[in-house]
Amino acid sequence: SEALMMLPAVGIAVVSVGVALSLKLVSVGFIAGLVFLAGIGAAACAVGQRAVKFLGKDEQLLVEGLTGTMVLNGPGMQVLNPFSYRSAEVRKAVTLSATDYAKIVETVDGSERVEKGPQLFFLGPYEKVLQRADAVSLSNTAYVLVTDKLTGERTIIKGPTLWFPSPHDSFTTGEAVVLSSTDSVFVEDLLTGEKRTVKGPQVWFPEPHERADGVKKAVALEENQYIRLKDTASGSRWIQRGKALIFFEPTWTVEGSSAKNKTGVMQAWSLKAYEYVRLADRVTGKIAVHRGEKTVFPGPNDELLDGDVLTAIDLKVSEYVKIMDQASGEIRVEKGSKNGSQLVFLGPHEKVVDGNVQKAISVDDDHAVMVRDKATGQLRLVTERQLFVPGANETIESVQQRIRLADHEAMIIKDHKGDFKYFYGSDEKRAAGQPRSFFLQPYEEVVKLCWSKGRRCDSRSLVIERFDCRPQFMAVEFNCRTSDNVELILEATFFWEVVDLPAMVKRTGDTSGDLCNHARSQFIQQVAKVTLKKFMDSSHQIATQIYEQDSTFYESRGVKIHSLGVTSYSCAERRTAEILDQIIQETTSRMNRLSQAESENEVNLFRMQGHIVQEKNNGDLLKIQHEHSTEEAEVMGKAESARIAAFMDGLQTSVPKPEDRAHMWQVLRKTEALATVTQGNCTLYFTPSDVDLSIETKAR
Repeated sequence: SEALMMLPAVGIAVVSVGVALSLKLVSVGFIAGLVFLAGIGAAACAVGQRAVKFLGKDEQLLVEGLTGTMVLNGPGMQVLNPFSYRSAEVRKAVTLSATDYAKIVETVDGSERVEKGPQLFFLGPYEKVLQRADAVSLSNTAYVLVTDKLTGERTIIKGPTLWFPSPHDSFTTGEAVVLSSTDSVFVEDLLTGEKRTVKGPQVWFPEPHERADGVKKAVALEENQYIRLKDTASGSRWIQRGKALIFFEPTWTVEGSSAKNKTGVMQAWSLKAYEYVRLADRVTGKIAVHRGEKTVFPGPNDELLDGDVLTAIDLKVSEYVKIMDQASGEIRVEKGSKNGSQLVFLGPHEKVVDGNVQKAISVDDDHAVMVRDKATGQLRLVTERQLFVPGANETIESVQQRIRLADHEAMIIKDHKGDFKYFYGSDEKRAAGQPRSFFLQPYEEVVKLCWSKGRRCDSRSLVIERFDCRPQFMAVEFNCRTSDNVELILEATFFWEVVDLPAMVKRTGDTSGDLCNHARSQFIQQVAKVTLKKFMDSSHQIATQIYEQDSTFYESRGVKIHSLGVTSYSCAERRTAEILDQIIQETTSRMNRLSQAESENEVNLFRMQGHIVQEKNNGDLLKIQHEHSTEEAEVMGKAESARIAAFMDGLQTSVPKPEDRAHMWQVLRKTEALATVTQGNCTLYFTPSDVDLSIETKAR
């Protein structure tokens, strides 16, 4: 290094000598002397630099001798034997601040140590800085877990502090768990496996071999809340009620939690006076009933039997309910109180049978109840006036309405022996002692007959249970052929009546069908004997002949036929029907024209008679009007003459001359005329003589 420092000086000297020789300023001998002296000076300078070292306050001299190494710390001047060492190096001391540390390794034996700041640290001859770093600054809630690599021992260093590691320490930093008053944390000892709960409020630092499992919130229970807990270590289960703040232990689990209710907190049942719950113990199977008003908490093994809070059965005066005890099979009937409603609570093993609340049956003159005793199977009819409620083993088969028959009605009742009884509304037909209105007795039923319906009686679906004994019409329709092979569609009408109900039931079950089919058969036989023309002329006689000649058929079925008539007929074939329509239309037109002519003659005759009467009345009217006009003119003339006479007589003294009085009378009549004219919308024209007007023409 000293030789390198002399190279610039030697270079300058060589350049100077070269310049001097080139300019011939000095001689060669002089130059040779100078070169010799320069060499001696350079050698002395080199020896001086190698022997003398100047060190600052933060420097040290590392000297590698021929057999070993030593360090000389500054400040100061160090004089070395230039021929006793291999090299000398000035190096900076290690400056450590208050938060710095340096890990130093001894290269000879490999030992390590840590130097802490603040200081100015000089390394030893065989030392070097292995690591330089900042110390770990721990806040109030920070800690560091230190592991000694040599012994494996763990240590927790808590803040607040400034921690410097030892040479063989490895560490990890962490934050203490800040627990509020409602927080807790599960802590596990990694050596023993034991777990414990640390509750707040506090700042928790773990021990060297402890691990936290996350902060847990305590569960706050209100007065009407509870939580179902189980200790997995002991298997015990219990209910924790409110009001409380629950900190969980590591071995506790919450039962009943779900995705919607993650905390597992449940509401106790606050029961009103008309509410109750049934709780079943899953271990013993015992069922407990809790009624309101109170707050009910379940036991650890209890579950809600019915899925929800039950409402007591509110029975009104006219209501009842059947309740069965499933443990014993007994059935009881609860009725509404006469004083008002009654609340019924089910027992532990009870359930409602036969549906829910049912209405009691009001038995009166028009209603009765058919009841079956399930124990004996017997039926009885309850007709006494009451609000009927069946017994425990009774069921209501039906509620009957009293059957009331009108005068024209009849019914057939079959009793328990299968005999028919006939009931009539008419006093004439009803047997002595037989009621007009009645209830069906046990095992009795109404006999229903199925009659045919429709114009062709082709559908036997008309169910009759009340028979109308009045005469009634029935329209039927069927096909038949005349002797000239014209197929007709006949429409006939029966006017018939049921007169003997037992005979009808004995002989037929389809009265309307029998009537229709028998009439069809008879019409087919009778129409086949005549031509179309004869049938058109005598259809009504044929119909009358049919029911009069075969009256025994109808009498045997208890039916009386009052009349049977053909209401219309038409041809089944289209072409024949068209011809028949033309004949009918022509006949009808002829009859219409005759009727129209007769009507016109009657109208003309009546019109002529009207004119004669009118002319007579007009003559009488003119005569009467003439007489009235004459009488009116005579009266008006007499009145006018009386006025004139009175006027002339009244002015006789003041106006002696009759012509003057006459002139005055004319003037007054003109004035009256003017007054009459002015009252209407008219124009009055005067002549010059009327107004005494003269026209004069003057020359200008």
